[in-house]
Formats: sequence, C-alpha cells, structure tokens
Amino acid sequence: MKLTSFLIAILSLVYFTSCRSVRKITAKDNSTSQATKKSHRKDVKFIDGIEVTPGNTVVSKHKTTSSLKRNDDNSIADANSKNNIEKADWLQLKYAVMLDATVEKLSNITLLQKIEDWWGTKYCMGGNTKNCIDCSAFSASILNDVYNVKLPRTAQEQYNMSERIEPEDLKEGDLVFFHTGGRKSRTISHVGVYIMNNKFANASTSGGVTISDMNDPYWKKRFKAAGRVIK
Repeated sequence: MKLTSFLIAILSLVYFTSCRSVRKITAKDNSTSQATKKSHRKDVKFIDGIEVTPGNTVVSKHKTTSSLKRNDDNSIADANSKNNIEKADWLQLKYAVMLDATVEKLSNITLLQKIEDWWGTKYCMGGNTKNCIDCSAFSASILNDVYNVKLPRTAQEQYNMSERIEPEDLKEGDLVFFHTGGRKSRTISHVGVYIMNNKFANASTSGGVTISDMNDPYWKKRFKAAGRVIK
C-alpha cells in the first residue's frame, strides 16, 4: 500500500508539471501569433502598391482638381486655335477660287479677313461705314488696317501721292487707278487694292465691295495707272 501510494504521488506530480508547461508554451505561441498579426497590420499593401504606415503621410498620385482645370484650359485654347485655323483655311479656299490662285499663295490672312469683313458692303459716294462705302475709303481702310499705311481721302489724292509702277510689277497691296467718268475725263475716279493674278479688291458702283479682274473689258478700257505707296 505504501509503495502504491508513493507511485500515485509521483505520477500526479509529473502530470501537473507537464500541464503547466503546456499552458506556458500555448500562451507563448498565442502571444507570438498576435505579435505576428500586429506586425502584418503595419505592412498592409493596397492594390495601388502604396504602403501605409501609421504616422506617415501618403501623397496621392491621382489627378487633382487643379490639374484637371489646367487640362480644361488647354483644351479650350486648343479648340480656339483649331477654330482660327479652320477659319483661315476657309478664307484661303474661298479667295483661291476667286483669285485663280493656289491656297499656299494666299498667306496674308489679315488681308483676306479685312476684305471678308467688308465683302458685299454696298457702294455710296462719300460713304465710309459698313452701311455703305466708296472706293477710296475702302482702299484707305485696307492699307491702314493691313499695312499700317495712311492714305488721303480721295482716289485722285491717292494717285498723286503714290509712285508710278508698271502693271507687270504690281504686287499685293499696290493701288490700281481708273477713269470711270467718261473718255474725255482725266480725273482719277476709281481706285482698287491689287492682290494677285490681275485681281483687285474694290468698292464698285454695281456690286459693292468685291473682287474684280483687270482683264475684264470694262476695267481694261478704263485702266489709268498702277501706283505703290512706300511702306
């Protein structure tokens, strides 16, 4: 009996000792696992590949409102530029047909725009507005706005101040003068602005502001001289 009691006591001691060890090991394992989880939480990665750590500031790489606004401004500028180019192309095409010229030769867009602004304005003696205009007021307006050249008011005065040149030497911006008051009249009564290919812009009594041809029988018979104002 004494031996049996002794053996039972020894076995009980071994059992309780092993249980405490298991609890310590289990507790240690649990703390290690929790520590691992905490460390994993510090290294969380989002799908954009941006690491987030507590206490750090993350700068977004996405477009902000200001950057979008700048892009919108650029888009508006590009659109305006495109519209201006399209308008210039349209004018070049229109006047290339009337002047019997290639589009590439019509490089003075300002001249085309000014003629277009006046296009179709009816003729009236002494007029100088969009309601009606005469030939000398029209030529004075074109040379002033396009070439920054000041001309006197009447066709005769413009003839007097210009330098005589040969018709074959005519260039864009030169003046062409005509007698339209009858065969016996020597007074310069009409003036136009030469463009190219014997074509000139003028305010005619019949069609208002238009493009005319120097080879047309009416103008050819009444042509007086070509003149150039020193620019």
